[in-house]
Amino acid sequence: MDSKVLSTGIPHKDLPINYIRPESDRPRLSEVVVSADIPIIDLSSADRPHIIRQVGDACRTHGFFQVVNHGVAAESTEGMLEIAREFFHLPLDVKLKFYSDDPSKTMRLSTSFNVKKETVHNWRDYLRLHCYPLEKFVQDWPCVPSSFKEVVSKYCKEARELGFRILELISESLGLEKKYIEKALGEQEQHMAVNYYPPCPQPELTYGLPGHTDPNAITILLQGQVSGLQVLLGDKWVAVNPVTNAFVVNIGDQIQALSNGRYKSVWHRACVNSEKERISVASFLCPENCATISPVTQDGSTPIYRDFTYAEYYKKFWSRNLDQEHCLELFKNQA
Repeated sequence: MDSKVLSTGIPHKDLPINYIRPESDRPRLSEVVVSADIPIIDLSSADRPHIIRQVGDACRTHGFFQVVNHGVAAESTEGMLEIAREFFHLPLDVKLKFYSDDPSKTMRLSTSFNVKKETVHNWRDYLRLHCYPLEKFVQDWPCVPSSFKEVVSKYCKEARELGFRILELISESLGLEKKYIEKALGEQEQHMAVNYYPPCPQPELTYGLPGHTDPNAITILLQGQVSGLQVLLGDKWVAVNPVTNAFVVNIGDQIQALSNGRYKSVWHRACVNSEKERISVASFLCPENCATISPVTQDGSTPIYRDFTYAEYYKKFWSRNLDQEHCLELFKNQA
């Protein structure tokens, strides 16, 4: 492949050899459970204690849930998916002006996960944006399509508000004051990955993203109507099927650490298909770099993890390959 990105506008007839996973590390799509029940939580319910219980149960058992009646306008979500589609359908020479393989950049178009380090690539292009504070970053964002900054800014604000509502519910489900987690994590950064997975000629040989956990606090995913997200429950990969007007929420490594292991940051992955492009928009709420993550111990339990700063964690996370052992294992207290 000559292009730096997959979204060239020309269909891919063959899977290049540097995208083919070794046989022991393929998605085995026929074994994926396609009809499992991922918890769906209605945030408009007047029974807040019931919502809090549902959130706590989902964080313990799945590490993933979907939320409906979440207060984010359909106009915002539809606009976000449409502007993402328009961006990835721009002419290649226009898009490539935003390309970089430097992970430290606050705005960049790139491909796979970490192109410089990988031996096998992932079938994904993405636009990575820093989103908070907006006024600091928005001027660096793409100015094409012409409404990009306006549409994405509106979406970012609403996704951030929803994230804080969910952090309050998670706090209360742990028996903590509702602002506990928000305060513990400091002035949270917000990043966004706008993901584009083109149709793939041999989806059973590769990944959009291999199994990984998220290093941040929580992730709020808008996944459109094309399936591809899968979560590891027990020893089975389970499809998280799209639900109309829903967001997928998954807890990241920092909530697992803060909850002292009661809530699980679980492995998840993105698979691709041969017929349809898939677009997803992941919003990440990330602790302030200097925030100290300290496990909340209750009932005299001992902390599983040592205290660490988010900056220390994030550096360790990015120095590894995406699919190595759970990064939190490196932060456990020694027995």
